[in-house]
Amino acid sequence: MSAVEEDRLLATFVELADTLIDDFDVIDFLHLLVDRCVELLDIDAAGLLLADQHGRLQLIASSDNEVRWLELVQLQNDEGPCLEAFATGAHVGHPDLNTGRDRWPRFSVAALERGFVAVDALPMRLRGQVIGALNLFRSTAGELPATSLRTAKALVDVATIGLLQERSIRHQEVLTEQLQVALTSRVVIEQAKGFLAHRLDVDMDGAFTVLRRYSRAHNLKLAELAAAVISRQIDAHMLTAPTTKPRRR
Repeated sequence: MSAVEEDRLLATFVELADTLIDDFDVIDFLHLLVDRCVELLDIDAAGLLLADQHGRLQLIASSDNEVRWLELVQLQNDEGPCLEAFATGAHVGHPDLNTGRDRWPRFSVAALERGFVAVDALPMRLRGQVIGALNLFRSTAGELPATSLRTAKALVDVATIGLLQERSIRHQEVLTEQLQVALTSRVVIEQAKGFLAHRLDVDMDGAFTVLRRYSRAHNLKLAELAAAVISRQIDAHMLTAPTTKPRRR
């Protein structure tokens, strides 16, 4: 790792730690984790699943729509590395999905069709508690480099501690409520992405970039901004002018 990469990694840990406040935006926090994994590690894409109040994994963040689709394939077919990592609490990986069809037949085919050949999944675990899993995808076969694996584990640990921090989550009931709010917020955000994609003539990834950039520039939570966009309280086209105050109707 070069000096520049080391500096960027340290800055990322500071960035993640700075997000750990009592009222931090869970959705934005976990998207930050996914984005930084793609930026800093030897991978091409990433996705993150969290457990809901019933212990079932749900999609919460992805680096792009291709990964979002693959995560849904895992959930719909009840197979894949993230599900195994969540169930076992251990790192799960496969260096070449061309030979992984016996293990995950539907997932392997879907991943290969989208150009992903290798995958690793890390549990979001603190001691004996597992609350989700992070998927790391690569377009070339081979084991994930040891440095990237160690860095990924460290980033996942920081994110897990962020969700389980003592000052804001003291009981399991509070954790369940926070994660459920995050999952509910995800639905609202997806609706807003579709609405913005249509109104602004951009793809879904572009719509999310607009939404997220505006929420940060105006210190708004993603779910709150998404709800305002859907209800037409904020005009869609105003989101492309971050220095302009929103026009509420």
